[in-house]
Amino acid sequence: MYAIGCDVGSQSLKGILLDPSGQIAGQASAAYDVDYPHPAWAQQDSQAWRDALAKVVAELLRETMIAPSAVATLGLASQVDGLVAVDTHAEPLHPAIIWLDRRAARQTEDLRREIAEDEVRAITGLNTDASHVAPKIMWLRAAEPAVVARSSGLLLPGSALVAWLTGERVLDHANASSTLLYDITTRAWSERMLQVTGIDPTTLGTIRAASDVVANLRPAAAAAIGLTPDTRIVVGTGDEHGATLGAGGISPGVVVDITGTAEPICVAASTPIIDATGLVETHGHADPRVWLVENPGFVSGGSVSWFMTTVGGESLAQLDLETSGTTSPGANGVTFLPTLSGATAPRWNDRARGVYAGLSLNHGRAHLFRALLEGCSFALRDIVDRLDIMGLVGDEIRVVGGGARSRLWLQMKADVTGRRVRVLATDEATAQGAAMLAGVGAGIFRDLDEAVERLAILEEEAFEPDPSTRTAYDEAYGRYRRLFDAVEPGFGREAVLT
Repeated sequence: MYAIGCDVGSQSLKGILLDPSGQIAGQASAAYDVDYPHPAWAQQDSQAWRDALAKVVAELLRETMIAPSAVATLGLASQVDGLVAVDTHAEPLHPAIIWLDRRAARQTEDLRREIAEDEVRAITGLNTDASHVAPKIMWLRAAEPAVVARSSGLLLPGSALVAWLTGERVLDHANASSTLLYDITTRAWSERMLQVTGIDPTTLGTIRAASDVVANLRPAAAAAIGLTPDTRIVVGTGDEHGATLGAGGISPGVVVDITGTAEPICVAASTPIIDATGLVETHGHADPRVWLVENPGFVSGGSVSWFMTTVGGESLAQLDLETSGTTSPGANGVTFLPTLSGATAPRWNDRARGVYAGLSLNHGRAHLFRALLEGCSFALRDIVDRLDIMGLVGDEIRVVGGGARSRLWLQMKADVTGRRVRVLATDEATAQGAAMLAGVGAGIFRDLDEAVERLAILEEEAFEPDPSTRTAYDEAYGRYRRLFDAVEPGFGREAVLT
C-alpha cells in the first residue's frame, strides 16, 4: 500500500507519495493566495487548502498511475499558529487567520496584564505574542461574537482539515503547543491558560500523537479529494515540526534551518528546557520522545521575494551569480535587518520593520542583495549562538527549503555561524515529514526511527566555514547588532498598523 504526505503551507500545498518500499514515488504541488485585507492582517480561504489537496492528490495518482484504492494513509504537516472557526460539519465560518497575522496585538497586551510573561513561558514554553492562537481566538471573540457563538470548533489549519476529512477534531502535541494554551510539562491543555483566556478546551480538539490513525476518510471528503473511504488519516503535525522530522532532526544536537517564507530554526531536546531570554520557544515535537526548541522564524525567503519584486532580479540563481561575482563579505558596509514583518532575532519585537543602512552612491543591487542574505544569516547566528549556550547545538546545520538552492547563502551560513552546513537530498522536507507519519500509520515504517533512517538522506557536499571570511563577517555582524539596538526604540506602537 501507498502513503501520501502533504505540506499545507501559506503559499502552496505540496505532496509526496511513498511506495510500499518507503521510497518517494511522486511529488506534486498546487499554489494559492494569501489575502491582506488590512494592515497587519493575513488570512486565507480554507477552501483553497481543500482544492489544492484535491489537485495534488490527482497529480500524484496521475504521475504514478496508481489507483485511489492503493493509498492506505494520508498525513498533513500544516502551517501552525492559524485559526479556523468551523461549524458542526467542519465548514468554515470565517476566513482562516494565519500565522503571519498580527491583528491580535491589543488582545496580546491584555493577556500580558492578566498574567506575567515569565509565568506564561514557564507553563507553555512560549512568548506572549500575537502570532499565537490564543490571542487570535480572543480577537475573534471580541470582533466577531456571532461567529464564535456559531462555532463548534476553533481549530488550527491542520486540525480543521483533518476535521473536514474525518469528522474528528484532533491535533498533535506540536500543534497544540503553539497555541499558548498547552502545558509543555504535563503535555496537556493548561488549566491556568484556559482560565486566563476564557477559552473552552472542547472547541480546540483532542491531543494525540502525530502518527496515530484518526479515522477513515468521510465519503464526501474522499470524493472531493479523489481517494476512497478506505484511506486512513493520521493526526499530522505542524509544518516546521514536519520539516524537522523530514530532515532527521529527532536527535539532540541536529539543528534544522527551514529557509522558506520565514526561517524557523529548530533543534530537538530531551527535556522541555526553557529559554529565559525568550529568543527561542519550546514546543512539542512530531516525535513524542523529544521536544522541539525553536525560533519560529524571521522573514527570510519572504525578504528575498520582496527584493525581487521591488528591486529586481530574474531568479535566485541569477542574483546569486551577480552577487558572488561583484561583492565580498560585509557587503561594502551595507547592513540589512530582516524585520519586514516584525523581529524574532536578535530580540522579539512585533513592531519592528525592515531597515537598510550604510548606503552610498557606489552601492548597487548586488550589494543590497548580499546585505539581505547577510542580515538573514546574522539572525541565524543570533539563534544558533543562543541554542549553543543552552547546550543544544552540535557541529552541523541542516538547511531545507527554497533557500537551500543558493550556494552563496549556504556558504555564508557556514561562514557566519562557524558550523558545517548540509542540505537534505529532497527539496520537500515538510511533505517528507508528513509522509513519514503517514508511512508509520500505514505500516510502511516500523517507527519514526526507521522512517528517518530511510528517508532523511543528505547531499554529499558539505559547506565548511571559510576562516578567511571570519573577520569581515564578525565586523558586519557587529554592525547588524548595533543597528538593531539603535533603531529598535524608533519602532513605535503605530508600526503594528502600517
